[in-house]
Amino acid sequence: MPNTVLIGAQWGDEGKGKIIDVLASQVDIVVRYQGGNNAGHTVKIGDEHYVLHLIPSGILRDEQVCVIGNGLVVNPAALLDEVAEVEAAGKKVQGRLFVSDRAHMVFPYHRAIDAAREALLAEGSKIGTTGRGIGPCYSDKVTRTGLRAGDMLTSEFPELLLARLREANKMLRAMGGEILDENAVLEEYLAIAERMRPYIKDTVTYLNDAIKAGQTVLFEGAQGTMLDIDFGTYPFVTSSNATAGGACTGSGVAPHRIDRVVGVIKAYTTRVGEGPFPTELFDADGKRMRDAGGEYGATTGRPRRCGWFDAVVGRYSARINGVDFWAMTKLDVLDTFETLRVCTAYEYEGQRLMELPASVRMLEKCTPIYEELPGWCEPTSHITVYDDLPERARTYVEYLCALTGVPLGILSVGPKRESTLRLGL
Repeated sequence: MPNTVLIGAQWGDEGKGKIIDVLASQVDIVVRYQGGNNAGHTVKIGDEHYVLHLIPSGILRDEQVCVIGNGLVVNPAALLDEVAEVEAAGKKVQGRLFVSDRAHMVFPYHRAIDAAREALLAEGSKIGTTGRGIGPCYSDKVTRTGLRAGDMLTSEFPELLLARLREANKMLRAMGGEILDENAVLEEYLAIAERMRPYIKDTVTYLNDAIKAGQTVLFEGAQGTMLDIDFGTYPFVTSSNATAGGACTGSGVAPHRIDRVVGVIKAYTTRVGEGPFPTELFDADGKRMRDAGGEYGATTGRPRRCGWFDAVVGRYSARINGVDFWAMTKLDVLDTFETLRVCTAYEYEGQRLMELPASVRMLEKCTPIYEELPGWCEPTSHITVYDDLPERARTYVEYLCALTGVPLGILSVGPKRESTLRLGL
C-alpha cells in the first residue's frame, strides 16, 4: 500500500479507528501524528471491543510497528496504563511501540491548569475541553517551556520537572485551582520515566530510514478537520493540526514521501463539545441517529450532537486535506429513515454561501439549505458487496461523493472488520 495519511473530515468521531485497523494490515508502520489522550479510536474485532487513546490502532494487528510521533502531547501515566490494557488483551507491545523523543509530555499540572481555566470561563464561552491537559501542554510547547520524552531520560529531569511544578502552582494559586504536592508528583514521575525508557526513540530517523528501505507507513490522525487549530471552527477546536499537513510536522517525514490522503467521513454529521454545528438536529431524528449510531464519546462518554450530512464541510475538508478517497462510515445508521436531508449550502443574512466562513459568529447564524432524498428503509449491515446495497442507498452515497468531489474508496456498514466494503482502496 502507498504511504497514506488518514484524517477525519468532520468534527472527529468519524470511525477512524476502524478504518485504520482495516488498512493497517497492508503497511509496516502505523504513526499517530497529533493530539493526545483526549481522543479515542474504537475498534471492534469479533465480539471484542477496544478503545485506544494514544497507541495507534495498528497495535491490534500482530506484526505492525506503531509510532507515537513528535506532534503528540503524551500523558506517560495514561500511556503505560493503555500498554497494560493492550497486553492484557494478548497483544505484544514492547518492541512494537515507540514514542518520539521529541514528543511533549503531559503532567498533572497540565490537567490542573486545564480544569482551572475552564472553570473561570463564563457559560457560553467554555471550549468544552476534556480536561486532560492537552491545551496547556501544547501551550507550553509553543512558549518553549515544555518537557519532552527525551528529557525524561536525562539526569536533569528531576530539576526540570520540579521547576515546572513550582511555576504551575503559582499559576494555580492565582486562578484558584487545586495546588499540587510537588514532591509526590516528582517521585511518581521519576518512576514513570524509568518505565517509559524502553519506548522512547529517535522516531524521526527511524521513520525516514524505514521509508528509504521500502517500508510503508500509515499516518493516523486524531479528531477531525473541523477541530484543527488553524482550519477548524476556532476557538472551539483542539490544540493541534488534525489535518493532513500535520502528518509531516508531527512525524518528521517530508511531504514528498506521502502518496495519498484518505478522508474518513460519516454518512451524517456529529460533534462533541461546544461550538457551531449548522445541521444539528434537536428532534426525534437526532435522537434516533444518536441511539442507532451509539454516538457517545469513546474517551469522555459524552453524548454526541447529531445532524444531517453537511456537504459544505465535506467540500472544505476535501480541499484542505487534498483527499483522494473517502472512507465513508455508518451508512447503516440511516437504514430506518424514510427521508434523508443533505446540506448543500448555507444561507447567511440573505446570501447563499457555498464555502465555510472563517468566523464562528457567521457560522452560528448560517442556516442549512437542504436537498431531500428518499431513504432505503431496509438493513444494510449484513451486506459485503457494494452492488448488493439497496439502489437508494447507493444513490445517497454517490450523491454525497458528487457533492464533495471525492470518489469512494471504502464504505462501512457496521462496526466490525467484516462490515467493510472495499472499492479499490
